[in-house]
Amino acid sequence: MLALASLLSRHGLLAAAEPNPLAPRPPHHFGSARSVIFLFMSGGPSHVDLFDPKPDLIRLAGQPIPESFGTFKTRRAVAKNKLLAPCRPFAKHGQCGMDVSSYLPHISRCVDDICLLRGCYGDSVTHPESVYLMNTGTILMGKPSLGAWATYGLGTENENMPAFVVLPDPAGWVKGGAPAWGNGFLPATYQGTILRGGESPILNLRTPRGVSADQQHATLDLINNLNRQNQRAAEEDSELAARTAAYELAFRMQAHAPEVVDITRETDATKMLYGLGDKTTAEFGLRCLFARRMVERGVRFVQLYCGDTNGWDGHSDVDGNHTKLCAQSDLPVAGLLTDLKSRGLLDSTLVVWGGEFGRMPMSEGGNGRDHNPHGFCMWMAGGGIKGGQVIGATDAVGLRATEDRTHVHDIHATILHLLGLDHTRLTYRHNGRNERLTDVAGQVINKALA
Repeated sequence: MLALASLLSRHGLLAAAEPNPLAPRPPHHFGSARSVIFLFMSGGPSHVDLFDPKPDLIRLAGQPIPESFGTFKTRRAVAKNKLLAPCRPFAKHGQCGMDVSSYLPHISRCVDDICLLRGCYGDSVTHPESVYLMNTGTILMGKPSLGAWATYGLGTENENMPAFVVLPDPAGWVKGGAPAWGNGFLPATYQGTILRGGESPILNLRTPRGVSADQQHATLDLINNLNRQNQRAAEEDSELAARTAAYELAFRMQAHAPEVVDITRETDATKMLYGLGDKTTAEFGLRCLFARRMVERGVRFVQLYCGDTNGWDGHSDVDGNHTKLCAQSDLPVAGLLTDLKSRGLLDSTLVVWGGEFGRMPMSEGGNGRDHNPHGFCMWMAGGGIKGGQVIGATDAVGLRATEDRTHVHDIHATILHLLGLDHTRLTYRHNGRNERLTDVAGQVINKALA
């Protein structure tokens, strides 16, 4: 009876108990993915230099973009700048024959598991707005993030760890900052929990000196009892319930979170797979390994940022910029896919790769590229995705998405669908309106589904 009472209380099924806002919830339909790892390439990687070969861009290099391509949004007066050829050669890889540039020799060996979206487009040419769009579904700051929506819709499978974890680049946060993983108007419980590098990956996790476990438990019980006395009956999604659950989660994490970031029991072969023995790949590789360990333990959504505040923003010397960042991330990303697959986790883990936009086909400053939200690439793997295929295309020079155009809302709708959530039904009442991640748009990319 005690065990039954504990289970009923945990899921909010006892009349006298406050509901747990992170309790597991049934999906709208069967979802092939249990968790998501979003590899966010902060700054905007160049699609025409990585995943989208353009013979015409080579042929027309050094010339102004032809007038037949029309007008387009840009932050600067670069429309008359000369076209810049791809920095590296492309080659076909895998049984599917997908074209990938020599910047990415390791990811290119994983293409049969990858669905490449070449017809992506967004709404803004500036970083913060585009970061918010890709992370929250709108260019406006302060809306709930994709990870927050997923957690709100499904809850968590591990009550001892946060459902939504964020691993920023220690060299600098993404432009736009913390609102990219915030809860917006959703209860605070659903915001991302930061995991940092160093000896204290999660701040304030350790018990202060001089405070015993019994003292801490007594304090927590007192706080929660006071909260329960002030909570109105049957108020299922109150801020107070969210705060109470956060206190309890923080207490449980003190025992369980340190084990998640303890890699001492990982084999040397696994560490090598992520590049932990090389100073170039070690930092990002460690965060990719943390991501695998977290989804392995039931964390619902992991957001992993690659690139400091400027990151992939190759306004000048795009070749030098991308050479550095591809060297840091290519092997760890491939290692993550390989490791997930070998452990039987890739089928239930959706991996997403992309930035806030792509780069222009014209040069900037002679050897750089400006922002391009009109056409760029992203890819997905695992979690119910049909790998080894390319969906969509940009025009002859990579300026605009032209075939199977995929808006950010479509990407979000597809991610939610794979998790078992209908993006049109996942709503939250706010200011008299049923808000949703995809607003009034978004279509599932059915061609991408296995």
